[in-house]
Order: sequence, then structure tokens, then C-alpha cells
Amino acid sequence: MSSEILINVTPTETRAVVVDNGVLQDVFIERTECRGIVGNIYKGKVCRVLPGMQAAFVEIGLARAAFLHASDISIPQGQTGTLKKTEVPPITSLLREGQEVLVQVIKDPLGSKGARLTTQLSVSSRYLVYMPETQGIGVSLKIDGEEERRRLKSCLSSQLEKGAGGYILRTAAEGVSEAELVADLTYLHRLWERIGERKSSVKCGEPLHEDLPLSLRALRDLFSDDIERIRIDSGETYRKAMTFSEGFMPECASRLEHYNKGDRPLFDLFSVEDEIKKALERKVPLKSGGYLIFDQTEAMTTVDVNTGGFVGHKNLEETIFKTNLEAAQAIARQLRVRNLGGIIILDFIDMDEVEHQQKVLRTLEKSMMPDRARHNICGVSELGLVEMTRKRTRESLEHVLCEPCPCCDGKGYAKSAETVCYEIFREIIREAKQYEMTQFLILASQDIIDRLNDEDSTNVAELEQFIGKPILFQFESQYSREQFNVVLM
Repeated sequence: MSSEILINVTPTETRAVVVDNGVLQDVFIERTECRGIVGNIYKGKVCRVLPGMQAAFVEIGLARAAFLHASDISIPQGQTGTLKKTEVPPITSLLREGQEVLVQVIKDPLGSKGARLTTQLSVSSRYLVYMPETQGIGVSLKIDGEEERRRLKSCLSSQLEKGAGGYILRTAAEGVSEAELVADLTYLHRLWERIGERKSSVKCGEPLHEDLPLSLRALRDLFSDDIERIRIDSGETYRKAMTFSEGFMPECASRLEHYNKGDRPLFDLFSVEDEIKKALERKVPLKSGGYLIFDQTEAMTTVDVNTGGFVGHKNLEETIFKTNLEAAQAIARQLRVRNLGGIIILDFIDMDEVEHQQKVLRTLEKSMMPDRARHNICGVSELGLVEMTRKRTRESLEHVLCEPCPCCDGKGYAKSAETVCYEIFREIIREAKQYEMTQFLILASQDIIDRLNDEDSTNVAELEQFIGKPILFQFESQYSREQFNVVLM
């Protein structure tokens, strides 16, 4: 598989995408004014403890206080008492209002919700995640070779004997030598020492440690043996990436490339800009003629599969089956590109054959395997729906790039011109009964005025006769369709 990472850098934002065989797979956007804060470590102050929720709100210098649940608080050894391993102690025994606490962001602020925090601190490098306050060695589930898992664990076992904390070996550690792991480990220890040295000097609400910018984070987290090339269109960022790679990821340095062809923007190479625009649309066409409908709400995301213009060549069941197979692959890619998370409900076209249902599920599971976000796919429910979850740690592409429509206030629809005209008629009758006036002046948008003068002109004449007063119209360019004013004159 031919894969590339493209990094587009401007003074206002950085964008990184992963392209497999010319097809967009992942999109990451970081704007200068609102950088993501996942991975950042802060000195915070507890501003409110909520025993009923087993949680606390912590002030870390953001617009909204961040959320810390009791299950995300590390308990010092010897303080667990009679609690079982699965039990969480009362939040009031762990925190008090006004207490200073070191916290790490595990989820960016999403919508109206504040950031999610943990006190189980960790710092990451290319191959390792170092957790100073825990013990043990974990290995990424994506490294499935039992012999390789044992080898990697043995490489770090000597460090555990020294009481140096716990580690998680990341997917990129597969096949890496012990010397490279130890070098990564040494870097993480130095980084943690620097964080410890800053504890006393940093004020509450200030960061102790900030994660790498997107341009370097993309190298650390997205690079793998499958990546053929990494193209960066900024000379300054390219030099920083080269320095970073030579110091921490030598195998990545040879694949870095400075893209400086001024006649063609980097994201035009694989029609990335067009693909991002399509990812903001509700309807996704399938090659067969079918289509998907994505609806993102506060509670969940729903995906509806339709055959559309695809009529097949054999029978209805075969047509439905082929549409669902194609839809399963398209859904997996769209979830990554749109970065949709939380609860996701997939409404495939109903299939009578159980074997077809299982094949569609297996296709979906296989297509989701490259996804870096943790996910869980359930079977087909009694209603014929597939339920799944996908971990959400940052805003979706739609929430990053868009805002609610000022005309419909985010409803996704607007009242018809006919409905608004009838509302105007009712308002005129209401006003005519309450006040004395010589005439009415209606202020409205152009399409409403046009309808009142055309299709509804007979209704307007009858209304004038009914109330005994003339009705005048005036166009207001600033009004949306649903806005109008009835002025008494």
C-alpha cells in the first residue's frame, strides 16, 4: 500500500492528512488561535466537588472549568484501604475545593462540555508512553505476535526493577531494537525531570508541559513503515521536522520532502481540498449509485444506507447485499475523515439472509482496522441496526470548520415561504383586533415579498377587505426568510 502524509502550514493553521493510494483517509487540523490541548499537563485548582457525580471541576486557565472524574484520579499506594481494585473511593476523600492538583488533558473541550482530565499523568515519545506513577509494562494490542510482545517486555523489564514507573509500548515499537527503546526511555525520563523542576515555579492555571505542535505530532503518531513519503510545504516547518526526525526518528528523516512547487498547492495533489469539502456534506454518493446520509447530533451520529439509482443485475437481495458491502467500506473511511465519535448507529438496508448480514459486519470490522481511534462494533440489533462506538478525543471535522447556520439556527431546515406568509396573515389579524391604525407595513425578505405580491396576492386582497385597512410591503435585505415585522401606521 502506497501511503503519504501531507502537511500544509500557514500562519493561521496547520493541516495534516494521510492519503492511501491517492484516497484521503485522515484529516487533522490545528488552528493557531485554538490549538488542541490533549496531552498537556497543567497545575490546576479544584473549584467545585460534586459528590453526587463522583467528580470535580478543575480550573486550568480555560474558558470553562475542566471535568475530573474519580475514576481518573490516581490513588497513592497504601491509601486504598478496604476497597477492591474495581471500586472507586468517594470523590470527597480524594479532593477538596481549593486544592492544587497536577492534571493532564485526555479530551479536548467538545461543544458545551469542558475538557476531560486525569491525574494519571503520562508523557509520550515515538515508541513509548511513560507513566511515572504506575507500575508494569503494557503492549499495544495492534502488536499481535506473542513472541514479539514478550521480546519488547523483556527489553524494559530491567527498568521496572529500578522502580522507574510504568510503560506502554506503542505500535511503532514493533521490531525496534533494545538500544532504540532505551534511548526513547532516557528522553522521557529527562522530560519528566524537567516537568518536576517546573512544579514550584508554575502558577495555577498554567501549563507544565505542552504536547508537540501538529506538524511534529503527525510525524510521531502517524509515521509507520507503510508511509512512503512525508511532504511539507513550509521550509521552516520542514527544517524543524528534519531536526526532530534526526534526533528521535532517524528512519523518518529520509522520507521527508520539502514541497515547494509554487504553481500547485500541496493539497491539490490528491484533490484533498475537494475531499474535505465533500466530508462536510450530508450526502455521500457510492460508486454503485447508492448513497449514505450522515446526521450528526449531540447524542449520536446516524448513518442511513440507500440503494439510490443502483438496480443490480440479479435480484433485490443481491442488489441490497452489494450496496451494503460498499457502504461498509465507505462508512469506515468517512468516520475517520470526518472524525466522528461517540455512539454511531448504522442503518444498513434490511437483508433477509443471515450470511449476508455477517459478511457486511466482517467487511465493516476489516475496514475499521486501520482506524487509530479505539472503537467497538456490536452485532445487528432486533431493529436491523448496527450499533458501534468510536472514541472521541477532539472535535469532529464539521465542528472545527463550521458553525450553526444563522438562518436556521442550526436546525438544518427553514420554514417555507408559504408558512411564513401565513404567519404574517395571522399576525396582521391579531394586531388589527388590538390596535387602531390606518394601514399595515410588512417588512420581510425578498422571497416573502415576492410571494405576497404573486401567489398570495388574492389572499392579501381578501385580508385587506376583512380588516378594512390597506397592507403595504417593504423589502429588507438584512432579513432572513423567517424574519419579518408588522409595523402599524
